[in-house]
Amino acid sequence: MRQNFNLHAALFWTINDFPAYGILSGWSTKGKLACPCCNKDTHSIRLANSSKQCYLGHRRWLVRDHRWRNDKKSFDGTRELRVSPTSLSGDDVLHQVHDLEGLILTKASDRRTKVHHQTRGDNWNKRSIFFQLPYWRTLALRHNLDVMHIEKNICDNILGTIMSIKGKNKDSLNARLDLKAMNIRPELHPIEKDNKFVIPGASYTLPKKEKHMFCKFLKEVKFPDGFSSNISRCVNLKDEKISGMKSHDCHIFLQHLLPHAVSGLLPKEVCEALTELSLFFNVLCSKTLKVDDLTAMQAQIGITLCKLERIFPPSFFDVMMHLPVHLANEAKLGGPVPYRSMWIIEQYLQTLKSYVRNRAHPEGSIAEGYIVNECMTQCSRYFDGIETKFNRLTRNDDCSIEESNGRTSIFFQHGWPVGASKLLDLERE
Repeated sequence: MRQNFNLHAALFWTINDFPAYGILSGWSTKGKLACPCCNKDTHSIRLANSSKQCYLGHRRWLVRDHRWRNDKKSFDGTRELRVSPTSLSGDDVLHQVHDLEGLILTKASDRRTKVHHQTRGDNWNKRSIFFQLPYWRTLALRHNLDVMHIEKNICDNILGTIMSIKGKNKDSLNARLDLKAMNIRPELHPIEKDNKFVIPGASYTLPKKEKHMFCKFLKEVKFPDGFSSNISRCVNLKDEKISGMKSHDCHIFLQHLLPHAVSGLLPKEVCEALTELSLFFNVLCSKTLKVDDLTAMQAQIGITLCKLERIFPPSFFDVMMHLPVHLANEAKLGGPVPYRSMWIIEQYLQTLKSYVRNRAHPEGSIAEGYIVNECMTQCSRYFDGIETKFNRLTRNDDCSIEESNGRTSIFFQHGWPVGASKLLDLERE
């Protein structure tokens, strides 16, 4: 008998990329106050030559008596006496956006109400519709920073800068002119000769020989089956270029390959900072986290970002390089990152897109494909004597084990050859 019932659901938090974060939360993720976690206390500097905002000020997360707080020369030329920003509660947010309630949200210029961020002193565009939920104001974590896209952007920044990739290099002539305008790091200032600028070499860029060794390492690295895609396809060893890395490729590179790839190729202080950043994301993305470990990570990430500030130019620090300072605290509130990132959503969206056969009606194709998959999954549980996805052999199955005659059975597995055959001469030494 069919019956009607009321379905109740609760929205715990939102998971989306950074631009969508701004749309759902109402806080604009652009401009000098782009960080939604720091809110009005976001520290940024406008770089005149690069025509962009850089987000520095990570010394605020150091202990009050740390010697780097008084170090002007190695940072942005100022002392740092401020403390780290505190997170806002739902009531604090409602107090800031109380005058935006009922604002007409439309693209029509004759009906739209212009919100002036400079006059308001914040980056609020609207009052989030989620505050209509009676419990939304009580949530400690309402919107998640997506670690997947943060890793992707950080990886692109690092690779583009140390490899001097055109279009992704943060160490351009304008970046060096900004250093000169800020009167910091005179050894990196561009030198003008015959109406042209000569850019001095930096410790964080790879020379030609080391660049070839870096690419060769990525070209020859091997992974267990299913651990990663073939990253070597992204490496052009002849031209010494890296391109086409997807989000998961950047995830693997940042967490597992970066410390080994730069070891011995870059100076010790650069390798140390990059290794600490890699370990931070490696531990953060674990399936099991401890509160004590997260507290230590929160203290360490401030030091790591300060080390990067001492090495890379200010143009290197876009808002994505700043966001890791908030990830450990979010993990305390929301739990392990794998269950709060875009990985699951993106993978399932790829599955749904594979159901599309009629591009004129994608929704219908997805609905039919989903129903077919559910039916086949249900039926395959009751089929005997035929191959289904529940009894199919794995891709690297080693077949059955022959009789061992009392000896160790591992030497009687058939196995499968992997890759082309190669002859090697073994020496006695």
